[in-house]
Order: sequence, then structure tokens, then C-alpha cells
Amino acid sequence: MGSCAQRVIGKHACIFGASGGIGGALVEQLVASGNYHVIHAGSRSGTGDFARPVSRFAFDLGDERSIAAVAGHIAQSAPLDLVIIATGVLHLDEGLGPEKTWQALDPAAMAEVFANNTIGPAMIAKHFLPLLRRDHRAIFAALSAKVGSISDNHLGGWHSYRASKAALNMLVQNFAIELRRRNPQAVAVTLHPGTVDTALSQPFQRNMALGQLFTPAQSAAHLLGVIDRLSPADSGGLFAWDGTRIPF
Repeated sequence: MGSCAQRVIGKHACIFGASGGIGGALVEQLVASGNYHVIHAGSRSGTGDFARPVSRFAFDLGDERSIAAVAGHIAQSAPLDLVIIATGVLHLDEGLGPEKTWQALDPAAMAEVFANNTIGPAMIAKHFLPLLRRDHRAIFAALSAKVGSISDNHLGGWHSYRASKAALNMLVQNFAIELRRRNPQAVAVTLHPGTVDTALSQPFQRNMALGQLFTPAQSAAHLLGVIDRLSPADSGGLFAWDGTRIPF
């Protein structure tokens, strides 16, 4: 991974999941960078307390039509230099935690996790990869997880979450191959943000060592630093918050 960022003022970015901890922090830090003419910030409600130049929009991750409608609107402005998907679930809200055994597998719960972690991001990719700039470097990144690495799995459990993130990693690798034919300078990756102090991780923070838990702002800064250093050779990969490449 090299230092390949182009410092172009007036770029356009789109963040999905802007109401979440990491997504909101990403939007705020992109605003603070001063490098973006427009930052499209999407959430289910379409609201958020962001300063200019943020343009808020609403979308439903489970409704492809809403994603397509947003893409149609954004397509009327300049091409996108950066798309980040910062959405996802660990488990459902009905009291079901991540499965610790195959005996806990539930088809409806699995389908919901895959809908949020795999299918929804895939639909975003379907409609937003064509909006990426074609004349120079452009980045498509989706938040994944280290536990989505098949070769790094030594503990088992968390079946739906692991499998949905592994599937996401494979999809983005596929997208990278296709994207390369359209723009050799474009990059598509999945990113592991580390363990971040958000609602998703709160039930699992108790035994964490000092320094292993990031604030959303810290995680966002790490992720943007990784994105800044990505090169076309990195396209298709899964990268940790510190830039380390995680094997599939």
C-alpha cells in the first residue's frame, strides 16, 4: 500500500450510514478536511447535524428502489470520488445475540443479518459504482470485519455475522475486478474499523484491554488514513484500521 491520494479540492463523496457512530464521524472529518465540494450523507431519516457542504438524503437499505432513486438524483451532479458504506448489524434487536453454536441458527434472523450486511451494500454498489469518477482515482469502500476472514477464523461462532461479512468481502473483490475494466485507477475495498465504542459493540466491551476500544472519531481517522494510502494494487482487498491487509 503506497501513498497515492490525489489532493484535489472540490471532490464529491457519499457516505451511507451517516447517522451511525462511525458514519457520522466520517462525514465530520471529511467536512473538516476541506477537500470536498459536496458530501452526500445518507441515513434512514435523512437528518443529521452536519455543517456545509453536507447534503443529507434518506434511504432504506432494504429497499433497492430507494437506493436507485438516490443514485438517480446524485447522478445529476458531478461524479463521485469516494463512496463509503458504514452500515451493518451484528444481530437483531429482539434479544438474539450472535450465535455461539449451530443450534442457535434461525433462518429469519440469518436472512435479516445478510440483508443488512451483504445484500443492502450490494445494492448500493449496483447503483453507485457507475457514479464513480472515471478519469482518475476513485474509491469505493464498505465496512466489513476481521471476523469475516475465513482463514483467520479460529474461534467459530457468530455464524450469521461472520458469513455475511465474508460474503461482503467476496462481493467487493468481484466488484474490484469489474471496476478495474472501467477505470484502472479506481479502488474497491472492504475495511475493518477495529472495535469501536458504538451500540453495536457495547455488549462485548467488558473484557477489552486498554487501548483496544476506539472512539468513532478515532476509527474514522484511521479509516480515512487507510483510504488515503490505497493504490489500485490494493483493490479487492480487506484492510484493517491500521492498513494491514487481512487475508480472506
